[in-house]
Amino acid sequence: MIKIQDLNINLKEFKLRNICLSVEKNEFFILMGPTGAGKTVLLEAIAGLIPLASGRILIGEREITRLPPEKRGISIVYQDFALFPHLTVLENITYGLRFHRIEKIQAEKRLDRLLEVLNLFNLKERLPVNLSGGEKQRVALARALMVEPKVLLLDEPLSALDPNFREEVRGALKSLHQSSNTTFLMVTHDFVEVLSLAGRAAVMNKGHIEQTGQVKEIFEKPASPFVADFVGMKNLFKASFNETYAMVSGLKIEIGRIVDPSSHYVAVRPEDIVISREKFSSSMRNNYSGIITQINNQGFYYEIAVQIKDVSFKGLITKGSLIELGLEEGIPVYVSFKASAVHVF
Repeated sequence: MIKIQDLNINLKEFKLRNICLSVEKNEFFILMGPTGAGKTVLLEAIAGLIPLASGRILIGEREITRLPPEKRGISIVYQDFALFPHLTVLENITYGLRFHRIEKIQAEKRLDRLLEVLNLFNLKERLPVNLSGGEKQRVALARALMVEPKVLLLDEPLSALDPNFREEVRGALKSLHQSSNTTFLMVTHDFVEVLSLAGRAAVMNKGHIEQTGQVKEIFEKPASPFVADFVGMKNLFKASFNETYAMVSGLKIEIGRIVDPSSHYVAVRPEDIVISREKFSSSMRNNYSGIITQINNQGFYYEIAVQIKDVSFKGLITKGSLIELGLEEGIPVYVSFKASAVHVF
């Protein structure tokens, strides 16, 4: 549905370089990356709000590179809702119909469906000032989808909401996508949103795309040190390789397979690290003794840093397990992980 070919953008202090991206029809695709990576710039370029230096943008087989925004069949929703304050919910939702030719019966059916899916029937006559943040965002989504766009662009639509509203609108987004023929392209840095909404994603960094693929693949098999760090693979080390093991600062790590000799890094997700008070006897081929150097409260989990020779590993553990094992800084523990949990790139 969306094809971006060799796109380049030159702004005063920022550039997008050689962006190539393909999003399938009716797919829910997410752009990830840190602040300043270029995610919103790319979104606005697709919408026609930022001029290209070079490259092409296609929606289906139709090239839209030089078309004005209103001719592209694209709607965009920002995190600040951008509702008209003097119009009611119903007037906001139907505002775009004056610019798009949609049969009255079809428009009425679409309106009823959006009001139902987004739970807005009882809010139709309210003004935006009388709505909660979650309600405003649901109205903004209804307004964007009312004109039947081929593509819906979402620029961090949940980031300004508190946790309860965020979960509510995330559920609405999922329902909307499943019940429409619209292709969703969303910008976010929230991993919960990525894992619950998207099938595929791309990671951007400093104006270029680092990796594109299935969400599971990006989180489990990052293609670069940047992606590994971004998706929370905190045990990331430069390594040398010999047959089926890696050497990291004198520490031998079994990886269980022969790897590409051009590889330079190994990484292990913290949730794949097992921390115990006694030596772990199992199929895990990597077992080491070390000293706990730091315990950080991460909310639902504690992050435990364990020093093994010159290497510091980080693992996650529940509060219950922390208390049960009697873990404290300075005590000896064992660290274990499977060879299959070691990612090489």
